[in-house]
Amino acid sequence: MSGNRRKASLVTTVLVGGAMLLTACQDTDAGTDAGAPQTSPSTSATAAAGAATPSGSPAATAGASGGTGKDNKSGGGTGGGQKPVGQVCGANDIAWSTKSETQAGGYILVVAKAKPGISCTLPAVHPTVAFGSDGTEAGPAEQSAGKQITLSGDTAAYAGVNPKTTSANGGKELDSIIVAIGHNDPEPVSLPVGTITVDKPVVTNWHTSPKDAVPSQ
Repeated sequence: MSGNRRKASLVTTVLVGGAMLLTACQDTDAGTDAGAPQTSPSTSATAAAGAATPSGSPAATAGASGGTGKDNKSGGGTGGGQKPVGQVCGANDIAWSTKSETQAGGYILVVAKAKPGISCTLPAVHPTVAFGSDGTEAGPAEQSAGKQITLSGDTAAYAGVNPKTTSANGGKELDSIIVAIGHNDPEPVSLPVGTITVDKPVVTNWHTSPKDAVPSQ
């Protein structure tokens, strides 16, 4: 009898211990679930969207500033190529033409008119005129300074270019000239002039009358 009692007592102890262990495990799992942070669907969606959009992208920048993503630019330009009144002309603002003249031993008359819709000013200096690939530049044909000329509409300005002021034979045979409004003009133009001989060339200031643009020899 004592042996059977010991076996029954051992079985009871094992069963009680197992039940207590099972209950402890269930309590632990329940406590873990209850203490875990709950993530709402909206928070998860926001986090996913943020991870998909790099912080430096245009979309991220627009979102941070509350913008609509439209490019709102404000500039001081007048549009359509229009320059503010009084602004210095550039070579690309001008409709150019040339004419060969026989007076004073022969010279090239350069005619400048503003392109439609443009009003600009030629400075009181002679135009920059260069010849050939070596950039031979025409010197001043006049000692005095000229006057500023505002080009607009049908107003024209004239400058005379004498490509050869020497009497000796020789010189470069060319068929075009490079004209710019000053040395800092970013867009000089090439003008056809026919075949000319170039040696110590000169150019006059700008004038409002073609008869005043005859260069001296």
